[in-house]
Amino acid sequence: MARVCAVGLPVPAPISDGDRERVAELLQRACGEGRLTLEEFSARVGAVWAAENDVELAAATHGLAAQPIVGSATTVDKVITVFSQTRRRGRWRLRDRTVRAHTVFGSTELDLRAVLTGEHVIEISGSCWFGELTVIVPEGVEVDLTGTNAFSSHEMKLAPVPRLPGTPEVRVRINAWFSSVSVVSQPPAITR
Repeated sequence: MARVCAVGLPVPAPISDGDRERVAELLQRACGEGRLTLEEFSARVGAVWAAENDVELAAATHGLAAQPIVGSATTVDKVITVFSQTRRRGRWRLRDRTVRAHTVFGSTELDLRAVLTGEHVIEISGSCWFGELTVIVPEGVEVDLTGTNAFSSHEMKLAPVPRLPGTPEVRVRINAWFSSVSVVSQPPAITR
């Protein structure tokens, strides 16, 4: 029951880490069900861990759709680019935790900001021959970039912000020959 002050207004109640964990789990389920994108999830879970009272905690779930958001949510498990360009942007769903990406004489861009997933780890694995592969993540997501690098470049350009608790770890393992592989973070495009 909410406390009230002398003038009849509710007084925000303090919260515990257990309260934060329950709300973060609710948001993760919503992301896995397609009710939130990874970017929306990252922004909301950041607000959960920054919340100091029950009012701020409740605001992190405000407007959460009861049903999955309608629109294109193509399920993807592999992206193959040969002598062309592939851009995976907008809403898309991971079939499982791994996306296989293979690029030969081309350019591939995987934007994870609007991806739908309930996984704790997202893996992108594959190869890039004579091309470029770019992975875009929301700020505050932890990323690990590994793989063979022969006559190529592996580059991470992540914003110097703390990791948002509860966000998935992104593991990028690309073997590159005569190519460029980069992971960049971009601020949320969410306007609330």
